[in-house]
Amino acid sequence: MENYKNQFKYTVLALIVMIVATVTACSSDDDDKDMTPPTISSQGITANPINCQQYQRGDVIPFHYVMNDNQELGAYNIEIHSNFDHHSHSTEADHNHGETECDDDEHEGEHEHEGEHEQTAWVYNQDFTIPAGLHTFDARQDIKIPDDIATGDYHFMVRLTDRAGWQQLHAVAIKIVE
Repeated sequence: MENYKNQFKYTVLALIVMIVATVTACSSDDDDKDMTPPTISSQGITANPINCQQYQRGDVIPFHYVMNDNQELGAYNIEIHSNFDHHSHSTEADHNHGETECDDDEHEGEHEHEGEHEQTAWVYNQDFTIPAGLHTFDARQDIKIPDDIATGDYHFMVRLTDRAGWQQLHAVAIKIVE
């Protein structure tokens, strides 16, 4: 009988230790998890590009934004694609109520590129790694605009991902002119 009492005591004690260890492990895991998306900011800098900015073929777009995360940044992607059909993904809530069309776009024809068969729309898509361990990164890239692309409306999109996988999108409308 004494053997069963000791065995029962050890079983209960082991069960209590396992419960305490599980509760402690779960709460510390939750405390360490990154639950906050990163941010793309123009605070304290002259950000570029901004909504409705115009560039000429052959020029350079001097991309510049500040990226922040509460724990650790990961990478970012820059995508530029045509907006000849005037679709939207702008994140600029303070400009044109979040739309990616600029004021002068409303007065243009439906498709200004119909006669430009020899020129194709520009598509740019490039990934950039942020050095490990950074909470803040001053992102700068000079992006060369090809000489032989169709002019018109384009979207400039930045996707920032932190090490935990959270993502932030920043999209603006730009125009490529002659």
